[in-house]
Amino acid sequence: MKEEVIVLDNRYGEKYAGRYVFSEISWAKRSRILDRNTKYNRLSGLPEQVDRIAIQAELVMASLKEQPEHKPITLEKLLDEENGVPIALGELFSQTANRLNSLSLEETRFLSDKSAEENLTLPSPSTGSAPSSSVSPASLEGNRQKQSKSSL
Repeated sequence: MKEEVIVLDNRYGEKYAGRYVFSEISWAKRSRILDRNTKYNRLSGLPEQVDRIAIQAELVMASLKEQPEHKPITLEKLLDEENGVPIALGELFSQTANRLNSLSLEETRFLSDKSAEENLTLPSPSTGSAPSSSVSPASLEGNRQKQSKSSL
């Protein structure tokens, strides 16, 4: 499993200084985090609501294997809007977790704030429709009659 160590000085504040070890998580754990924070339409199965912040925070916490003894990073701290971690530190941790867990470009864009502006739904080759035909119902009936006569 891949691992990455980050040693921070006081640039993000004295309480965050220290050694942080991030490690790759399993595919199953990553999938559970994504599913837990995504609400799907019962009929179509398509995502209706995605809590991108919670997904990213849980990915960071799942990847964070070691931190300074006073444990400055918690899920609550990552999610706190008023007294949370500094933006630059959160971004550093997010990028590290994403890199270790091999999030694709599309997934990374999906989790970023920019995703609200773009349509990130990719067309599936299996859900496409057949090209429309300009054949009239009468000509189809004629073809069926020709085929049935030739098979006799």
